Amino acid sequence: MSGEKPAGVLTGLWQMLKRPSAKYSMLSILAVSFFGGIFFWGGFNTAMEATNSLEFCIGCHEMRDTVYQEYKKTIHYANRTGVRAVCSDCHVPKDWTHKMIRKIQASGEVWGKITGTIDTPEKFEAKRLQLAEREWARMKNSDSRECRNCHTFEGMSLEAQKDRSKKQHEIGKQENKTCIDCHKGIAHQKPKGMQGDPDEDV
Repeated sequence: MSGEKPAGVLTGLWQMLKRPSAKYSMLSILAVSFFGGIFFWGGFNTAMEATNSLEFCIGCHEMRDTVYQEYKKTIHYANRTGVRAVCSDCHVPKDWTHKMIRKIQASGEVWGKITGTIDTPEKFEAKRLQLAEREWARMKNSDSRECRNCHTFEGMSLEAQKDRSKKQHEIGKQENKTCIDCHKGIAHQKPKGMQGDPDEDV
């Protein structure tokens, strides 16, 4: 008998939801809305996370053949500890609000893909400075938020750094500088023609 109770409850619930009464119709709508919302949010979040993967980012030849090749030669790609920062770690905020804003902004990049504004190495190089300056400005405006997900002044062991790096980081901390003020060529080649670049990477 006890084994039949759960089945009986489910049958009764199903019969209640099928009744044409206004009360139960509203219950049906709420139930469908609730579960539909869960499925929608799960699908939306899964798709959003898929667009943050390295495979997605280099899915077009514009990225795969240019900045990805540069990134593979850096410490963010391969290092002694095996910790890798992928494209989204540096270019997509972690918190939901800023992430959504960034994804909306990225729709302009999709338009660039459709119209072929950087579909050859020559076109990419011609726009590299403009693209880089836009990203540097975004990073500076957020106080290098994505860099600070991994790197903080508080977490640095300045004693373990080379003298030049130690000095620059001490100055940066005192002057409230942000990471991108000094580290513009950390993962990609610096564009030709950029202003005020005294080879400042440390």
